[in-house]
Amino acid sequence: MKLHKAFVILSILLVIYNCKEESKKEEKVSSKEVIQKKIDTVTTKIIKGEPKEIPWDSLNHKNVTAFLTEYGKQNKENKVVIKTKFGSIKLRLFSETPLHRASFVFLSKIGYFDTTVFHRIAGDMAIQGGESDGQESTDIKNKYKNYRIPAEMSKKRKHIYGSLALARQLDYNPYKKSNPFNFYIISSKRGAPHLDGDYTVFGEVISGFSTVRKISKVKTGRSDWPIVDIPMTITVLN
Repeated sequence: MKLHKAFVILSILLVIYNCKEESKKEEKVSSKEVIQKKIDTVTTKIIKGEPKEIPWDSLNHKNVTAFLTEYGKQNKENKVVIKTKFGSIKLRLFSETPLHRASFVFLSKIGYFDTTVFHRIAGDMAIQGGESDGQESTDIKNKYKNYRIPAEMSKKRKHIYGSLALARQLDYNPYKKSNPFNFYIISSKRGAPHLDGDYTVFGEVISGFSTVRKISKVKTGRSDWPIVDIPMTITVLN
């Protein structure tokens, strides 16, 4: 009888101990989740100065300005390098176009442009990149709801040789919002002044003009798409 009572008591103690251990595990998991949530969120003021948490990966067509403004504050880099089989192109992004700079840095850091090619060679005027025949780039566009960026045009920034700008939809776009996924670099030494005031110039080439010229001379086929694809990788520089 005594042995039976001892066994019952031991069983109860084991149950209590296991419950405590499970509770500790739940507390650890809970704390880890809280920390991860803090890492994966940014705080920004959106409406009437009221703070609101936005997941860092939640960019879409409804929160473009708020998201990119906050992202720009936390990611202040202003130089990138485009690497191709023809060489590299180093670019400086302008501070007076903060939304365009932040968007280009964001898409570069998540690797969007690494899934694309230089898809259009507009004579000797410009080389254009950011499109692809692959599904991966389309999936990224869809993930971020094909957002568009409010125009940030400046009389100070012209379409001169080496200018970096974003393309845009011409129809049903009265505010001239930019397409963040589709950029171009002016490759003509004459520039392209007819584009001034219609597209946002947000950066400039600071080295690699020879690479720009090489790309501008490749043979193209339908829709000015190079006959041989020109893939790229874009790295954000600290």
